Amino acid sequence: MQIQFRHIEPHFLLKNYIEKMWFFESSGKMPVDDMKLVVPNGNIKLTVSYQNGIVAAVNGKTFASKEHDITLTGLVDVPVILDVDEDVATGTIGIEFNPQGAYRFFHFTLNDIQNQIYPLSDVLGNLGKQLTEQINNTTSTQEKIVALQQFLLKQLSLHNEDLIFEFCIEKIIASKGRITVKELEKKTGYSSRWLNMKFNDKLGVSPKNLSSIIRFKQYYQAFIKGNERSFFRNDFYELYYDQSHFIKDFKRFTGLPPTKYEKQLNNFGKSYYKE
Repeated sequence: MQIQFRHIEPHFLLKNYIEKMWFFESSGKMPVDDMKLVVPNGNIKLTVSYQNGIVAAVNGKTFASKEHDITLTGLVDVPVILDVDEDVATGTIGIEFNPQGAYRFFHFTLNDIQNQIYPLSDVLGNLGKQLTEQINNTTSTQEKIVALQQFLLKQLSLHNEDLIFEFCIEKIIASKGRITVKELEKKTGYSSRWLNMKFNDKLGVSPKNLSSIIRFKQYYQAFIKGNERSFFRNDFYELYYDQSHFIKDFKRFTGLPPTKYEKQLNNFGKSYYKE
């Protein structure tokens, strides 16, 4: 069984809002002994299943992106198990919006789709149906990518930027998730209640929740790239209060304690996270 993720370069006008775009190709289902675990990375995702489909288990629920579907995944703050639908060749295009980017394209309360996966036609109505039909009527993957980006460019022009929200996101990312809500209050002059409402509307989670995801992301990326030999390196705890705080977050985002996770095979999940 072969799997491959390939990078796609976003349109230059979309680069500030998209963290990554990729092709995923597989010759069939993932190996039985692979966990197929994908941990949260703070991105809202648009997925085009142009060959075969994808099945995701999230919070005890199963979501299916059928062949020829375009689906939107809200911001996920729990571990996800992914696999292809049928044991046949699979082709998928993924667009991952960075935390400050998704609200510019999807003009509804993003908290409504947190930890959920919906067909684009369900959340955008006729607009989603039209795009799905357009993508399905193209023959090559390159044509599909062009059509997707043209759609996003049009959506981008319809919604003004929110400078306060984007400022807060930038501070959270720059601090590697260590900035507190109280500090954001001081820097912006807005209350924590106002900031929470803003984040729930434009991202789907609170500033504190996003900070936890971004903090863990720093470590997990280093680990899967082979830069962390052990889960218990003392110098990493500058991001956490102590070891128990780290273990609590680790279990929250992977479903397992670190020592047990180290013994598991998760090649698919690591490949997904690295791309």
